[in-house]
Amino acid sequence: MSKIRFFDATLRDGSHAVRHQLTGEFISSYCEAMDQAGMYTIVVGHGNGLGASSLQVGRSLLSDHDMLSTARRCLKHTRLGAYMIPGFGTIRDNLIPAMEDGVELFKLGCHCTEADTTRQHIEYLRREGKEVYGVLMNYHMTSTERLLEEAQKMQSYGAQGVILMDSAGASTPEMVRRSIGTLVEHLYVLVGFHPHNNMGLAVGNAYTAIQEGARIIDGTLRGFGAGAGNVQLEALSALLIREGYELRQDLYAMMDVSEKLVRPVMPEDRALTDVSIVSGMAGVFSSFKTQVLAAAGEFHVDPRDIFMELGRRKVVGGQEDMVVAVAEELSRPVHGDTESYMLESLT
Repeated sequence: MSKIRFFDATLRDGSHAVRHQLTGEFISSYCEAMDQAGMYTIVVGHGNGLGASSLQVGRSLLSDHDMLSTARRCLKHTRLGAYMIPGFGTIRDNLIPAMEDGVELFKLGCHCTEADTTRQHIEYLRREGKEVYGVLMNYHMTSTERLLEEAQKMQSYGAQGVILMDSAGASTPEMVRRSIGTLVEHLYVLVGFHPHNNMGLAVGNAYTAIQEGARIIDGTLRGFGAGAGNVQLEALSALLIREGYELRQDLYAMMDVSEKLVRPVMPEDRALTDVSIVSGMAGVFSSFKTQVLAAAGEFHVDPRDIFMELGRRKVVGGQEDMVVAVAEELSRPVHGDTESYMLESLT
């Protein structure tokens, strides 16, 4: 069986879980410990990627430069990776400085129907000889046929792989099977999957993606990430070993880092909560959790209702300002009981 490439997002997606306050000490300790573990790449930065530190989505404790240069000094064997969403970041202000900081691998993300926004960035990075992957976020929000069209665009721009991001943890095994299978059948570049665990399916969905031909899994140690967290790479690795896959990664090394370094900085258990489950059911970007809980407290409304309404409106990352607007609307005494409201929101 082909080896699976793990893209470690612990120092990027995990940033969401601590409100983007990862310290330089943690970054350096993590990279030093993981450098020998066989991870293909460690992606470092703000949870929303290069250039995203802001009042709207959260300010990082450290600058992109400080995070990347700290990680670069500690990585000898594992590739240093960075993520960027065009609009948050630009070639001049973010990609060029990241290359100067030693980033070797880039992931360029966009909403699942907007691959054209990544064209100039992917083409530029490929001309610079960098390893580049396209990422289609919130892939559950469009059809399989449209996903293929968008993935083929990224492939034509020069992307060396296309990763479907289950940003809301809304995937079912059948969705994964259909979407990943279609991309694997029709693309000649690598196909990857980035699962979230909002409905408790991250490991199962990752395994389904691998069965369908995905060769990249984007996850974190201990599931450290936005919302209910990401696919837990240690758990997935154990399953793959049981099923006869040959891994690049050292399972015990990942477990040791997870227990000794990641567990102490996690603010809470990644166990499923009612809010995490509902955010997955509603199909809303996992990183909205912090803003939703704050708005629910301010306006004295049920956070589950906020998620359901955001889902009905098909809100995506970058529209965090909608959270307060929805909470304020829901605080008005015009809605029926929670159960009927939820059912209406899903239609």
